[in-house]
Amino acid sequence: MSISAYIIAYNEAKKIADTINSVLWADEIIVADSASTDDTARIAEDLGARVVQVPFRGFGHLRNQAVKACSHEWIFSLDTDEQCTTEVRDEILMLLSGTPARDAYLVPRRNYFMGRWIKHSGWYPNFRQPQLFRKGSMKYVESPVHEGYELLTAKPVGRLTHAIWQIPFRDFEEVVKKANRYSSLGVLKLADQKVTMRTALFHGMWSFLKHYVAKRGFLDGWPGFVIALGNFEGTFYRYAKRFEQQEMWSLPKQAPLRRRGDAPSK
Repeated sequence: MSISAYIIAYNEAKKIADTINSVLWADEIIVADSASTDDTARIAEDLGARVVQVPFRGFGHLRNQAVKACSHEWIFSLDTDEQCTTEVRDEILMLLSGTPARDAYLVPRRNYFMGRWIKHSGWYPNFRQPQLFRKGSMKYVESPVHEGYELLTAKPVGRLTHAIWQIPFRDFEEVVKKANRYSSLGVLKLADQKVTMRTALFHGMWSFLKHYVAKRGFLDGWPGFVIALGNFEGTFYRYAKRFEQQEMWSLPKQAPLRRRGDAPSK
C-alpha cells in the first residue's frame, strides 16, 4: 500500500530537513506550511517534498487541510520536532505489506531534552493523536491548540510498538516561545469562561504538580523540573491572558507636557 507523510510547519528552517530526511521512504511527502518567512518552504522543496500553503486558523484546521492534500490511502503524520526512526519505518512497512487490523494507530514518542532521553514527566510514551491512519478513518477537531480527533471507523485505535523521536526544544528560548504561543492560542478555548488570577495560579500550580509529582518528573532531574515549570508557565499565562482580556484594562493617559508659560498650540 502507498503512504503519504505529512508535516505541519511554520518558520522551522532549523528542523524541517531532519524531519523530512526521516520519511524519505514514504511515497509522498507533504509539508503544510503557514506562510513561513524563513527558508522552511525552500528547504522542503529542495528535499523533494510538496509544499502546500495553508493560512493558520488553528492546529486542527491545519492538520485537516494537510490530510486533504495527501494522495495515498495511508497517512503518516509528523510535526517538525519529530523524526521517524528505523524501527518505526520497518514496523509501518511490515504492517502495510499485509492487511492492517486497524484503521488508525497511535505511535509512541521518545522525547530528548537537555541532553538526555526523558523517561517520566508524562513524556514517555507520550502519545498524541493517531499518527498512522487510513485516509477517511478520522478527522481532527478544529481547535486552536491541543486538538483532539474524531474516529470515522468502527475499528478501535491500535498502537505501534516502536517509538519515533521528539525533540520539542533545542534550547531554553524555544521553551519560553512555545509557552507564550500556546498560552495565547489556549485563550481561545477559555472564551466563555470567567476567570481570576487565583484561577490562573491554581491551574498553573496543579499543572506543575501533575508533571513533577504525579507523573514523576522529579526522577528526570533538572530536565523534569524545567518541564514542570514550563507547564506551570504555559498554563498560568493562558488563564492570566484570559483574565487580561476579560478585564480590558486601559492605559493611563495624561495631557501633553510643555514648559511653564508656553501657550498651548492651536
